[in-house]
Order: sequence, then C-alpha cells, then structure tokens
Amino acid sequence: MAKYKLEYVWLDGYEPTPNLRSKTQIKEFAEFPTLEQLPMWGFDGSSTRQAEGRSSDCMLKPVAVYPDATRINGVLVMCEVMQPDGVTPHASNGRATILDDEGTWFGFEQEYFLYQDGVPLGFPKGGYPYPQGKYYTGVGFDAVGDIAREIVEEHLDLCLEAGINHEGINAEVAKGQWEFQIFGKGSKRAADEVWMARYILLRLCESYRVDVVWHCKPLGLEVDWNGSGMHCNFSTTHMREVGGQAYFEALMAAFDKYKNEHIAVYGPNNHLRLTGLHETQAIDKFNYGIANRGASIRVPHSFVNNGYKGYLEDRRPNSEGDPYKIAGRVLQTIQTVPTK
Repeated sequence: MAKYKLEYVWLDGYEPTPNLRSKTQIKEFAEFPTLEQLPMWGFDGSSTRQAEGRSSDCMLKPVAVYPDATRINGVLVMCEVMQPDGVTPHASNGRATILDDEGTWFGFEQEYFLYQDGVPLGFPKGGYPYPQGKYYTGVGFDAVGDIAREIVEEHLDLCLEAGINHEGINAEVAKGQWEFQIFGKGSKRAADEVWMARYILLRLCESYRVDVVWHCKPLGLEVDWNGSGMHCNFSTTHMREVGGQAYFEALMAAFDKYKNEHIAVYGPNNHLRLTGLHETQAIDKFNYGIANRGASIRVPHSFVNNGYKGYLEDRRPNSEGDPYKIAGRVLQTIQTVPTK
C-alpha cells in the first residue's frame, strides 16, 4: 500500500466568476486510485461563499481523476459541490446543469494573459509595446519574451501527463496572450478538463511569480488590443451523422431566440469584448457565417461541404466563462430543436 496525495479541486461560490479552490488529503491505495475508490469529502462552505457559518458543511463529490506529475503519488481530483446530504447539487454547481450525453462533443479554445507586476508579460512599464500584429503565433524574444513559452510548454507537458486532452497551444494576438485548446467526447469531459487545466496553470505560475488573467478585456475597451475568448466548438450525434440544411437553419433560429440566455452565462464583462470589432459580433446581435470569424457562430467550410454535418463554433463565450454553464446552455438550446 502506498500513501497518495489526493488534491481535491472545486469551484467556490463567488460571482460572477467562481474561483478554483483545493485541499489535500492522504489515503492509502495499492495502486493509482480509480474514481470509484475516491471518497466524498467535506469543507467549510462559509469560507467560500457557499454556506453560512451556522450551517457551513458542504460536500465534494469526485467526478474526474488525473495523475499529478508535480508530486510523488500525486492525484488531482475534480469535484462537484454538493449539499450536506451528498446527493443534492449545490446552487453553485454548474456541472449539474449539463445533460448527460456521450454523443455530445465539446472543444474549448481557452485564451488568457500572463501578467507580472501588473502588466502583461513583455509590456514595458508605463507604456505599450509595438501594436499587435506580429505576436499571434509569434517566435523569438521580441514577440513572446523570455519566460512565457517556458510556462506554456511546461503547462502543456503537465496536462498531457495528467491525461488532459490538449489539442494545441499558440501565442495569441496581443503580447502576453496565449491559448490552449481542449477537446472531449461526452457532454462534460471537456469542461472538466478545462477547469483542471486552468488549475494546473495557476499552480504552475506560482513558482514563476506570474499571474494568469482570465478577464476578457484586461487592457480595457479604449485601447486597440484584442480581448480573450473561449470559443466553444460543439456537435451532437445528430449533427455529425444526420445534419442537413433544414436542421441547421432551425438550430440557428433557436440560438438566435435564446441569444440573451447564452450571453448571460458566456462570461462576465462580455460587453467589453463583443463590440463588433476584433473578430467579434456585437453583444446584442446574433448571426452566423461560413468561415466568418466576426460572426456569433462560425460555420466551417467542412460543415457545409459535408451536407451540413459536423461541428459548429460559438465564438461568443469569453475567457472567464464557466465551461460547465456554457456547455449546459448550448445543450439546453439544442434540445429545443426537433430531430425528426
């Protein structure tokens, strides 16, 4: 039997954006534990805005488990927050809003800024670098600085060792801005892995004295610098195998009908990012277009060429959004469209 360090990770009750929290317990197992072997665990919800002091118990329900390459016998445990009965989801539990559907696939493109001493990495103190243009997928010290690539490469390796399904990384349009992409089959897997990848990045950056800034427009609206998004690629079994133009148009009509409900869970401060500029559609409008990066929904050429079958990309979610709530809302809208 070996002693394993189980790092339980969960989302707190802060609004409009939850924070990641974690704590460790030590358990003995004969080998790396399975999800079914991991016990539920309590925590003080009054310290995380999830309970009152006079009745502060909340429960952590393990939902996904990953190896932690930074620790000997380390285990990362993604958890849902439950009421004290261990059965009822807590009001802050966005994961519980996602319909279980193994045929639904999600891919999230998580953009973020790396900050040090209050400014993005590579920004001179009290000013700005050269205007954006050469930073996207840039190479060299002038484009990406000295430690940013070291951080993102180490983050990528840690995530891959954990079994998180990264599909790629790249430097983004603004200096100090980066992106990673995660894909998952099943309606909850990609969202679980985005949250765990965020956790791993935040913890990694502690040793570099660097902050991760998820805010969708950290440099403000008045300057000509891109914001950060978390584009959501999605498909269902019906979209991949049946599809058709009539179904697609009905689906887009539903997304238009519920556009305000989508925006409500697509991340805070999105009015600063969804302006109609910098490859975005205005926040109060909905449209779609083939290969149009300025549309609400980008329709890939492959989707149309394949008889309106495949995946679609919702470009409205922002970098600070909760992928649980985003996935839940996308599926909720899809469910309103008949497939027969």
